[in-house]
Amino acid sequence: MLEKLVEMKRTSFRQSCPNWKEAIVASCQPLIEQNAIDERYIKAVISCVEKYGPYIVLAPNIAMPHSTEGCEGVNETAISFMKVEEPVVFEEGNPDKNAKLFFVLASCDHEEHMKNMVEIANLLTNPDTVEDLLQCKCDEDLIRVHNKYFKL
Repeated sequence: MLEKLVEMKRTSFRQSCPNWKEAIVASCQPLIEQNAIDERYIKAVISCVEKYGPYIVLAPNIAMPHSTEGCEGVNETAISFMKVEEPVVFEEGNPDKNAKLFFVLASCDHEEHMKNMVEIANLLTNPDTVEDLLQCKCDEDLIRVHNKYFKL
């Protein structure tokens, strides 16, 4: 999956984001640029976090910005990846709700979406893979992680 994201130019790397809302906007940019989503989807994701809290932070350092399946503003089922060097704070005083790795999910096809979720889960269940992702600074680093864990 990492290799595919690099090939599709759906990755980004940043030093920091001023706040979690800006991090969501930034993490969605590759999908915006390719018309996979539009601004309505970003607004929906932000609205969900405002309403339900930082549910998109699945584990320390890992966020999966997404909204409901079939949400307005989604033109194709897609994923993008963003790595931020400085943690993004989603909940003051709770470092478990900080994130550096962002996997944006957009869905209009249930089967493809479920396949994407399985691929991300497989990627993130290995603590060594997560640690290597946290060290990535560019697309070449992502390719190295892909080759280390997923090339046969």
